[in-house]
Amino acid sequence: MKIVFLCLLIGLTGLIQALEIVIDTGSDDPIKIAVVPFSTFDETQEISSIISFDLVRSGQFAPLEADNMLSYPQQPTEVYFRDWRVLGMDYVLIGSVREAREGVLRVAYHLFDVPQQKQIRTSTIQAPQEKLRDIAHKVSDDIYEEITGIRGAFSTRIAYVLVENIGTDYASYKLEIADADGERAETLFASPQPLLSPSWSPDGTRLAYVTFEQGRPTIVIQDLLTGTRESIPAYRGLNSAPAFSPDGTRLALVLSKDGNPEIYTLDLRSKELRRVTRYRSAIDTEPTWAADGRGIIFTSDRGGKPQIYRVDLDTLLTDRLTFYGDYNARARLLPGGEHLIYVHRENGIFHIAWQDLEGVDGIPRVLTRTALDESPSVAPNGAMLIYATQDRGRGILAVVSIDGQVKYKLPSSSGDVREPAWSPFLDMLSTSSGT
Repeated sequence: MKIVFLCLLIGLTGLIQALEIVIDTGSDDPIKIAVVPFSTFDETQEISSIISFDLVRSGQFAPLEADNMLSYPQQPTEVYFRDWRVLGMDYVLIGSVREAREGVLRVAYHLFDVPQQKQIRTSTIQAPQEKLRDIAHKVSDDIYEEITGIRGAFSTRIAYVLVENIGTDYASYKLEIADADGERAETLFASPQPLLSPSWSPDGTRLAYVTFEQGRPTIVIQDLLTGTRESIPAYRGLNSAPAFSPDGTRLALVLSKDGNPEIYTLDLRSKELRRVTRYRSAIDTEPTWAADGRGIIFTSDRGGKPQIYRVDLDTLLTDRLTFYGDYNARARLLPGGEHLIYVHRENGIFHIAWQDLEGVDGIPRVLTRTALDESPSVAPNGAMLIYATQDRGRGILAVVSIDGQVKYKLPSSSGDVREPAWSPFLDMLSTSSGT
């Protein structure tokens, strides 16, 4: 059985974004929470709908519609637990938006556990007025972590490639970043030539990607704060698939300068290049780092078909990780390194699959059932992943929970969207006080 929600969110720009959330019901019921409309000095400073929207798209919460609330408390003393017990609520969130000084907002909130009849969290956030969405995402992160014990990832961002006018002489490629809910998209770089493989640095301040603006593939690192772009010296043949090491000091990349595509590492300070794989007549590609930085997961057809392998950077010994199916590629590790996400072909169709690396059977579990699913990228808390897929003949982004129960789409207003990359945790705001 599936429940389909169509959530309409009025953004700061006044545009309406429609987000389709498809939740496969399971044994776990969603957490019932009432996000009471925050009291505010300015009707344009609406924040509770953003918080509700965040919690809905996590798939773990079912916020109560404001029209169904029996009361609208603004202060902790106005919360009467019997009202919320009647409505079957597990939690109640109230808050206020005030002007601390000109151009600066002060948002205070209180979270209550209804069955226990007590306040379990209160906090105050102060930030410039233009940071209202960041404040809302921060509140969502706090609430999510308080209730689930897992760090929230609503304040993160996504990078992706937007292709417009594809198949024409006017095709354009844009490297974009946006909030994790698809809002506030901005273009970092645009080119009439293809852009590929965006990869975040672990501190979230840089993006590495591949550009063809010089007529051949070149890896570029762009500083997100200054816009400065640094090109990695390009070799003959392939220069592709950059991936930052966990400490941000090295890149894993694919080069074919010696013949076959092989995995290399590049020290970003010394510029020392090290060849990691050596397998004649095979294609080794799509590297991603182990969490400890001591190994690299990659795709290779050395066994005849694309499969996923792991190489130890100390010994250069290689192990095969996938054995089911004739195509497994584009692997990403979940936080902790015990589980793997990758593109898996089943009955001739590409889907996203999950695999327990510690399990004895190594059987993948398919998470998606859409068409031509590719390029998975995992949220930094490991709860969700974003991937590219097709919808009515157009490339879009979609999100699925790691257990496969929650799915939703991030539709684009124009063009094809591909190559998503989820950012690490980002410290967008600081909390002035909290308990």
